[in-house]
Amino acid sequence: MSVEALSRPAPHAAARARGDRLIDLGGLVLTALTFVFALMAIFPIYWAVVTSFKSETEVIASGISLWPQRFNTEAYEHIWRNTNIGMWYINSLITSLVITAGVIVSSAGCAYALSQLEFPGRRLIYILILACFMVPMQALIINHFVLMAQFKLLNTWAGIILPQLIVPVTIIVYKQFFDSVPKEFREAAQMDNAGHFKILFRIYLPMNWGITSALAIITFIGAWNSFLWPFLAATGEATMTVPVGITQVKDAYGIVYARLMASAVMAGLPVAVLYLLFQRRVTQAIMLSAGVKG
Repeated sequence: MSVEALSRPAPHAAARARGDRLIDLGGLVLTALTFVFALMAIFPIYWAVVTSFKSETEVIASGISLWPQRFNTEAYEHIWRNTNIGMWYINSLITSLVITAGVIVSSAGCAYALSQLEFPGRRLIYILILACFMVPMQALIINHFVLMAQFKLLNTWAGIILPQLIVPVTIIVYKQFFDSVPKEFREAAQMDNAGHFKILFRIYLPMNWGITSALAIITFIGAWNSFLWPFLAATGEATMTVPVGITQVKDAYGIVYARLMASAVMAGLPVAVLYLLFQRRVTQAIMLSAGVKG
Protein backbone atom coordinates (compact mmCIF):
# COMPACT_ATOMS: atom_id res chain seq x y z
CA MET A 1 0.00 0.00 0.00
CA SER A 2 1.43 3.36 -1.01
CA VAL A 3 2.06 6.26 1.30
CA GLU A 4 -0.43 8.33 -0.68
CA ALA A 5 -3.18 5.84 -0.03
CA LEU A 6 -2.43 5.79 3.68
CA SER A 7 -2.51 9.58 3.89
CA ARG A 8 -6.01 9.77 2.48
CA PRO A 9 -8.79 9.71 5.10
CA ALA A 10 -11.02 6.70 5.04
CA PRO A 11 -14.52 7.32 3.61
CA HIS A 12 -16.28 6.45 6.85
CA ALA A 13 -13.94 8.73 8.82
CA ALA A 14 -14.71 11.61 6.49
CA ALA A 15 -18.44 10.95 6.78
CA ARG A 16 -18.14 10.86 10.57
CA ALA A 17 -16.30 14.19 10.53
CA ARG A 18 -19.06 15.75 8.40
CA GLY A 19 -21.65 14.32 10.78
CA ASP A 20 -19.84 15.79 13.77
CA ARG A 21 -19.75 19.19 12.09
CA LEU A 22 -23.48 18.98 11.37
CA ILE A 23 -24.16 18.03 14.99
CA ASP A 24 -22.06 20.94 16.22
CA LEU A 25 -23.90 23.29 13.87
CA GLY A 26 -27.26 21.94 14.99
CA GLY A 27 -26.27 22.33 18.64
CA LEU A 28 -25.20 25.90 18.00
CA VAL A 29 -28.53 26.71 16.33
CA LEU A 30 -30.50 25.11 19.18
CA THR A 31 -28.44 27.02 21.74
CA ALA A 32 -29.08 30.29 19.93
CA LEU A 33 -32.82 29.57 19.72
CA THR A 34 -32.91 28.65 23.42
CA PHE A 35 -31.16 31.90 24.29
CA VAL A 36 -33.63 33.91 22.17
CA PHE A 37 -36.67 32.22 23.74
CA ALA A 38 -35.19 32.69 27.21
CA LEU A 39 -34.83 36.42 26.53
CA MET A 40 -38.42 36.57 25.28
CA ALA A 41 -39.62 34.81 28.44
CA ILE A 42 -37.64 36.96 30.88
CA PHE A 43 -38.20 40.31 29.18
CA PRO A 44 -41.70 40.93 30.68
CA ILE A 45 -40.27 40.30 34.16
CA TYR A 46 -37.35 42.62 33.46
CA TRP A 47 -39.74 45.28 32.12
CA ALA A 48 -41.94 45.05 35.23
CA VAL A 49 -38.96 45.42 37.58
CA VAL A 50 -37.48 48.33 35.63
CA THR A 51 -40.86 50.09 35.39
CA SER A 52 -41.40 49.76 39.13
CA PHE A 53 -38.25 51.85 39.73
CA LYS A 54 -39.33 54.67 37.40
CA SER A 55 -41.35 57.75 38.24
CA GLU A 56 -44.86 57.95 36.82
CA THR A 57 -43.76 60.82 34.58
CA GLU A 58 -40.99 58.75 33.07
CA VAL A 59 -43.28 55.74 32.63
CA ILE A 60 -45.83 57.62 30.52
CA ALA A 61 -43.21 59.60 28.59
CA SER A 62 -42.93 58.94 24.86
CA GLY A 63 -40.28 56.57 23.63
CA ILE A 64 -38.88 53.33 25.01
CA SER A 65 -36.50 53.35 27.93
CA LEU A 66 -34.96 50.04 28.97
CA TRP A 67 -33.33 51.55 32.06
CA PRO A 68 -34.58 54.17 34.54
CA GLN A 69 -33.10 57.61 34.16
CA ARG A 70 -33.08 57.77 37.95
CA PHE A 71 -33.97 54.95 40.31
CA ASN A 72 -37.13 55.88 42.19
CA THR A 73 -38.56 53.86 45.09
CA GLU A 74 -41.68 55.99 45.44
CA ALA A 75 -43.90 53.22 44.05
CA TYR A 76 -42.72 50.70 46.66
CA GLU A 77 -43.04 53.27 49.45
CA HIS A 78 -46.59 54.02 48.36
CA ILE A 79 -47.50 50.32 48.32
CA TRP A 80 -46.23 49.76 51.88
CA ARG A 81 -47.73 52.94 53.31
CA ASN A 82 -51.10 53.20 51.56
CA THR A 83 -52.23 49.63 50.95
CA ASN A 84 -52.92 46.58 53.07
CA ILE A 85 -50.20 44.52 51.44
CA GLY A 86 -48.93 43.29 54.82
CA MET A 87 -52.37 41.81 55.54
CA TRP A 88 -52.54 40.40 52.01
CA TYR A 89 -49.19 38.69 52.58
CA ILE A 90 -50.49 37.14 55.80
CA ASN A 91 -53.69 35.97 54.08
CA SER A 92 -51.71 34.44 51.21
CA LEU A 93 -49.26 32.74 53.57
CA ILE A 94 -51.97 31.23 55.80
CA THR A 95 -54.21 30.07 52.95
CA SER A 96 -51.28 28.67 50.95
CA LEU A 97 -49.90 26.74 53.93
CA VAL A 98 -53.32 25.34 54.84
CA ILE A 99 -54.03 24.37 51.23
CA THR A 100 -50.62 22.71 50.92
CA ALA A 101 -51.02 20.74 54.15
CA GLY A 102 -54.60 19.76 53.31
CA VAL A 103 -53.75 18.66 49.78
CA ILE A 104 -50.71 16.61 50.84
CA VAL A 105 -52.41 14.83 53.76
CA SER A 106 -55.71 14.13 51.98
CA SER A 107 -54.03 13.09 48.72
CA ALA A 108 -51.57 10.78 50.49
CA GLY A 109 -54.38 9.15 52.47
CA CYS A 110 -56.56 8.70 49.40
CA ALA A 111 -53.65 7.34 47.35
CA TYR A 112 -52.72 4.90 50.15
CA ALA A 113 -56.28 3.57 50.28
CA LEU A 114 -56.46 3.15 46.50
CA SER A 115 -53.03 1.56 46.33
CA GLN A 116 -52.88 -0.72 49.37
CA LEU A 117 -56.42 -1.47 50.54
CA GLU A 118 -59.02 -3.78 49.03
CA PHE A 119 -62.59 -2.46 49.12
CA PRO A 120 -65.60 -2.46 46.79
CA GLY A 121 -65.63 0.32 44.22
CA ARG A 122 -61.90 1.06 44.45
CA ARG A 123 -61.40 0.94 40.69
CA LEU A 124 -64.48 3.11 40.09
CA ILE A 125 -63.22 5.75 42.53
CA TYR A 126 -59.84 5.85 40.80
CA ILE A 127 -61.54 6.25 37.40
CA LEU A 128 -63.57 9.15 38.82
CA ILE A 129 -60.38 10.78 40.11
CA LEU A 130 -58.83 10.42 36.65
CA ALA A 131 -61.96 11.99 35.17
CA CYS A 132 -61.73 14.90 37.62
CA PHE A 133 -58.11 15.35 36.58
CA MET A 134 -59.30 15.99 33.03
CA VAL A 135 -61.74 18.73 34.06
CA PRO A 136 -60.18 22.19 34.55
CA MET A 137 -61.04 24.00 37.75
CA GLN A 138 -62.35 26.97 35.78
CA ALA A 139 -65.23 24.78 34.56
CA LEU A 140 -66.31 24.26 38.19
CA ILE A 141 -66.12 27.89 39.29
CA ILE A 142 -69.89 28.45 39.16
CA ASN A 143 -70.61 25.31 41.18
CA HIS A 144 -68.00 26.27 43.76
CA PHE A 145 -69.38 29.79 44.04
CA VAL A 146 -72.96 28.58 44.52
CA LEU A 147 -71.89 26.05 47.17
CA MET A 148 -69.78 28.55 49.10
CA ALA A 149 -72.61 31.07 48.95
CA GLN A 150 -75.11 28.51 50.29
CA PHE A 151 -72.70 27.62 53.11
CA LYS A 152 -72.18 31.36 53.76
CA LEU A 153 -68.42 30.96 53.36
CA LEU A 154 -67.81 33.72 50.81
CA ASN A 155 -65.31 36.33 51.96
CA THR A 156 -63.81 33.90 54.48
CA TRP A 157 -60.59 31.92 54.59
CA ALA A 158 -62.59 28.68 54.53
CA GLY A 159 -64.35 29.77 51.36
CA ILE A 160 -61.03 30.50 49.69
CA ILE A 161 -59.34 27.30 50.88
CA LEU A 162 -61.92 24.52 50.48
CA PRO A 163 -62.38 24.52 46.67
CA GLN A 164 -58.60 24.57 46.19
CA LEU A 165 -58.13 21.32 48.12
CA ILE A 166 -59.23 19.37 45.05
CA VAL A 167 -55.98 18.39 43.30
CA PRO A 168 -56.44 14.99 41.58
CA VAL A 169 -52.95 14.97 40.06
CA THR A 170 -51.40 14.75 43.53
CA ILE A 171 -53.43 11.64 44.31
CA ILE A 172 -52.41 10.06 41.01
CA VAL A 173 -48.72 10.76 41.56
CA TYR A 174 -48.81 9.41 45.11
CA LYS A 175 -50.64 6.26 44.02
CA GLN A 176 -48.03 5.52 41.37
CA PHE A 177 -45.24 5.66 43.94
CA PHE A 178 -47.19 3.81 46.64
CA ASP A 179 -47.80 1.01 44.14
CA SER A 180 -44.03 0.53 43.85
CA VAL A 181 -43.58 0.02 47.62
CA PRO A 182 -43.39 -3.70 48.44
CA LYS A 183 -46.47 -4.91 50.30
CA GLU A 184 -44.22 -6.79 52.72
CA PHE A 185 -43.54 -3.50 54.54
CA ARG A 186 -47.24 -3.02 55.27
CA GLU A 187 -47.74 -6.65 56.24
CA ALA A 188 -44.77 -6.53 58.64
CA ALA A 189 -46.11 -3.35 60.23
CA GLN A 190 -49.57 -4.90 60.61
CA MET A 191 -48.00 -7.86 62.39
CA ASP A 192 -46.67 -5.32 64.91
CA ASN A 193 -50.25 -4.03 65.40
CA ALA A 194 -49.64 -0.81 63.44
CA GLY A 195 -52.75 0.89 62.11
CA HIS A 196 -53.15 2.27 58.62
CA PHE A 197 -52.47 5.86 59.67
CA LYS A 198 -49.25 4.83 61.37
CA ILE A 199 -48.21 2.79 58.33
CA LEU A 200 -48.89 5.75 56.04
CA PHE A 201 -47.04 8.34 58.10
CA ARG A 202 -44.23 6.11 59.40
CA ILE A 203 -43.47 4.01 56.31
CA TYR A 204 -44.99 5.16 53.04
CA LEU A 205 -44.52 8.91 53.33
CA PRO A 206 -40.92 8.69 54.66
CA MET A 207 -40.05 6.30 51.83
CA ASN A 208 -41.39 8.87 49.35
CA TRP A 209 -40.22 12.01 51.18
CA GLY A 210 -38.65 13.50 48.05
CA ILE A 211 -41.94 13.24 46.19
CA THR A 212 -43.81 14.75 49.13
CA SER A 213 -41.51 17.76 49.34
CA ALA A 214 -41.68 18.32 45.58
CA LEU A 215 -45.48 18.16 45.53
CA ALA A 216 -45.72 20.38 48.61
CA ILE A 217 -43.56 23.09 47.04
CA ILE A 218 -45.42 23.10 43.72
CA THR A 219 -48.77 23.08 45.54
CA PHE A 220 -47.71 26.04 47.70
CA ILE A 221 -46.58 28.01 44.65
CA GLY A 222 -49.84 27.24 42.85
CA ALA A 223 -51.92 28.28 45.85
CA TRP A 224 -49.94 31.51 46.29
CA ASN A 225 -50.34 32.45 42.62
CA SER A 226 -54.00 31.48 42.43
CA PHE A 227 -56.09 34.42 41.29
CA LEU A 228 -59.45 33.50 39.74
CA TRP A 229 -61.11 31.73 42.67
CA PRO A 230 -59.76 34.03 45.43
CA PHE A 231 -60.84 36.99 43.28
CA LEU A 232 -64.42 35.68 43.26
CA ALA A 233 -64.51 34.43 46.85
CA ALA A 234 -62.85 37.42 48.57
CA THR A 235 -65.06 40.49 48.35
CA GLY A 236 -63.34 42.54 51.05
CA GLU A 237 -59.74 43.59 51.50
CA ALA A 238 -59.56 41.84 54.89
CA THR A 239 -59.58 38.41 53.21
CA MET A 240 -57.82 39.23 49.92
CA THR A 241 -54.65 37.43 48.97
CA VAL A 242 -51.70 39.19 47.35
CA PRO A 243 -52.63 38.44 43.69
CA VAL A 244 -56.13 39.75 44.32
CA GLY A 245 -55.06 42.67 46.51
CA ILE A 246 -52.76 44.18 43.91
CA THR A 247 -55.79 44.81 41.73
CA GLN A 248 -56.77 47.45 44.30
CA VAL A 249 -53.61 49.48 43.59
CA LYS A 250 -55.01 52.34 41.58
CA ASP A 251 -55.39 56.08 41.63
CA ALA A 252 -58.30 58.50 41.32
CA TYR A 253 -56.90 59.59 37.97
CA GLY A 254 -56.58 56.10 36.51
CA ILE A 255 -53.93 53.40 36.40
CA VAL A 256 -50.56 54.18 37.94
CA TYR A 257 -48.19 51.87 36.11
CA ALA A 258 -45.14 52.15 38.34
CA ARG A 259 -47.15 51.33 41.46
CA LEU A 260 -48.94 48.50 39.67
CA MET A 261 -45.62 47.00 38.55
CA ALA A 262 -44.18 47.43 42.05
CA SER A 263 -47.11 45.55 43.55
CA ALA A 264 -46.73 42.80 40.94
CA VAL A 265 -43.02 42.46 41.76
CA MET A 266 -43.77 42.26 45.49
CA ALA A 267 -46.48 39.68 44.87
CA GLY A 268 -44.19 37.43 42.87
CA LEU A 269 -41.06 37.88 44.98
CA PRO A 270 -41.80 35.19 47.62
CA VAL A 271 -42.50 32.45 45.09
CA ALA A 272 -39.50 33.52 43.01
CA VAL A 273 -37.25 33.15 46.05
CA LEU A 274 -38.91 29.82 46.90
CA TYR A 275 -38.31 28.58 43.36
CA LEU A 276 -34.65 29.60 43.42
CA LEU A 277 -34.13 27.85 46.75
CA PHE A 278 -35.92 24.62 45.75
CA GLN A 279 -35.46 24.62 41.99
CA ARG A 280 -34.68 20.90 41.79
CA ARG A 281 -37.77 19.94 43.76
CA VAL A 282 -40.02 22.20 41.65
CA THR A 283 -38.58 20.76 38.45
CA GLN A 284 -39.10 17.25 39.79
CA ALA A 285 -42.75 17.98 40.60
CA ILE A 286 -43.34 19.45 37.14
CA MET A 287 -41.78 16.38 35.52
CA LEU A 288 -43.93 14.09 37.67
CA SER A 289 -47.10 16.00 36.69
CA ALA A 290 -46.09 15.98 33.02
CA GLY A 291 -45.43 12.24 33.22
CA VAL A 292 -48.92 11.67 34.59
CA LYS A 293 -50.46 13.81 31.86
CA GLY A 294 -48.49 11.94 29.23
